[in-house]
Amino acid sequence: MKIITISREFGSGGRELGKRLADLLGYDYYDKEIITTIASNKGMDEDYVARLIEQQGWPNIPMTFHQSLVGVPMDTTHTELLLEQKRVIEQIAKAGNDCVIVGRNADVLLHEYEPFNIFVCADMEAKIQRCMNRVSENEDLNTKEMERKINKIDKSRSQTRDLVTDSSWGDRSDYHLTVNTSNWNINELALAVADFANSWFERTNR
Repeated sequence: MKIITISREFGSGGRELGKRLADLLGYDYYDKEIITTIASNKGMDEDYVARLIEQQGWPNIPMTFHQSLVGVPMDTTHTELLLEQKRVIEQIAKAGNDCVIVGRNADVLLHEYEPFNIFVCADMEAKIQRCMNRVSENEDLNTKEMERKINKIDKSRSQTRDLVTDSSWGDRSDYHLTVNTSNWNINELALAVADFANSWFERTNR
């Protein structure tokens, strides 16, 4: 079984790269599907679950959370969702299918499966432009507001990783490959990353 995890800065195109990699390699793809499963398992609204996990951070969880996933207050909705997310990701790995998992700190949660871990980044100008091109009609943001949104979401991702793991978000030592998507076409870039991933798995005899 081969697992590729994608950690990414908001607006860097990491989600698109992950989907393209899955298509090229014939792997299963997991991103929002994880949120859908969590919401179904917990009997919660999917948008509500996504908002809590992806945007708000985890201010009420003890800072020792990453040291043990037991012994934390189970009446905390945030904690329950993180634990359920961990279970869902582990179930994906136990299924034994080659897959690409975007976000969710899957690189750390699935460490024992020896995944190929990618961190996707881009310069701020490129991230703003990508986000502005895809902004919804009811979200009227200027470039400064978009930059603040990007920084806020990335800060939340960093805080979440600090809370649930013993590593730092974006620390290059945690990833096998860092990809800067600035000035790249994602489809072209995905071809090179797919070749690299195949070579890595061959080298590690996975």
